[in-house]
Amino acid sequence: MTAVSPKATGIHHVSITVNDYERSRAFYTRLFELLGGQVVMDVVGAPHKHEGCRMMLLAAGSFMLGVWEAAPEHRSRAFDRYSVGLHHFAIALDSRASIDEVHRRLVEAGVEILDAPAEYPYAPGYYAVFFSDPDGIKLELVHM
Repeated sequence: MTAVSPKATGIHHVSITVNDYERSRAFYTRLFELLGGQVVMDVVGAPHKHEGCRMMLLAAGSFMLGVWEAAPEHRSRAFDRYSVGLHHFAIALDSRASIDEVHRRLVEAGVEILDAPAEYPYAPGYYAVFFSDPDGIKLELVHM
């Protein structure tokens, strides 16, 4: 029997929970279209554990995002990236020009830009833009 040495190859998907499903559905569908992606699943009920609640799965390149409707009793809660849980997530893009183009389209759409495209000191050549989704979840597009 040969020994197996598991190696991670990347993040397959991230799933988030949102307050207003229709508002987030429109936002993420448009964002993933800008990134060359698409909706690959959009359902009511299972796999959601709450009857009548919805979820969708989007894919762009090798990255997937799950968007889950909050349970009715939690829909008034605000997102706080400095509380326990997700702070933000970043999607890698193919070039600085792509980041600049998506930024331009986000501004045209009235999306809240948190930090404009620039080189940031996280690593050499780290070029990114930061923005918020409709629930205030921080998103990042990055090229290195």
